[in-house]
Amino acid sequence: MKRLCYAMALALALLCDLGWAAAGPIVDTAFVADAAKRGAILWDVRNAQEYGEGHLPGAVSIGDAAQVLRDPNTEDFISTDKIEKILGSAGIDPAREIVVYGNRGAWNAYLGLYAMQYFGGTHAHVYHGGIDDWQADGKAISTEAARLPPISLKLSTNGSVAVSTEQVIAQLKNPNVQIIDVRTPGEFRSEDIRAIRGGHIPGAINIPYEMNWVDPETPMKLAKKQVANSSGMSLKPADQLQALYASLDPSKETIVYCQSGARASETAGVLQQLGFKRVKVYDSSWLGYAGKLSAPANNETFFNVGALNGRLTAMQRRIEQLESKLAASKAAK
Repeated sequence: MKRLCYAMALALALLCDLGWAAAGPIVDTAFVADAAKRGAILWDVRNAQEYGEGHLPGAVSIGDAAQVLRDPNTEDFISTDKIEKILGSAGIDPAREIVVYGNRGAWNAYLGLYAMQYFGGTHAHVYHGGIDDWQADGKAISTEAARLPPISLKLSTNGSVAVSTEQVIAQLKNPNVQIIDVRTPGEFRSEDIRAIRGGHIPGAINIPYEMNWVDPETPMKLAKKQVANSSGMSLKPADQLQALYASLDPSKETIVYCQSGARASETAGVLQQLGFKRVKVYDSSWLGYAGKLSAPANNETFFNVGALNGRLTAMQRRIEQLESKLAASKAAK
């Protein structure tokens, strides 16, 4: 027994030296810089244009990961064999230490974290501050595309971090399961319908994922030019995050969903950081749940296709009127 304890202590010390055990899934600039020095993979999940304009030195890219790795209709992962080829050609091995990043606060990086965990990774981290924090901390960026040697991957999925529609339905009355809906209040209340029907999963608690940020209204303020940068999308301090989720039990199975699993992945990462042990992303989320008409829903409202067609027709007429006025204005000059 003493030898076993000693071996475990040595292993833990080694992991701490590597930086893996010392940090949760969400890491800061200093961690990323050290990880790069020890040979960790830096994965930039932004689109090709953003990557080309500047990225962390040595970071690799497959383009917009949310688009490349997901089906455009279901928004679930494409087939595993295709993902093996995509990640393998870029040298992205989930078995290695990986730091995923994008822009500050964006869910894309957390979707990359979830992808790594789903495909068996145990040493994946997400850099919430992303390239914005990197530059704000005075770190250099690169415009030279980085390449890792291609590898042959054979991936297996990790069911402990994911849940299917059938599994969600089966757990609806389980007192040991808690469900978080991270969509907007409008989506939750069925005022903003983005699938065949609106509403929410019975028993779900609505905590929009933007509530994890220092200022949840930052995207709106940026659009209105009321703030100069995205610093408001930084994570709240740990004590404020703990208060945000104080009504939840960290020991229970926690299912997180949104419209397609993307926003949910960010809240899932935050909950893991706070010590929640059994966090599962419902990848199909409301898009999949709403499509299963036998699945019970609260505030259920079906999407009105006729009303949408009417709005589109009115919009088209307005566009034609504006084009006509523009043409007349040009002709009068």
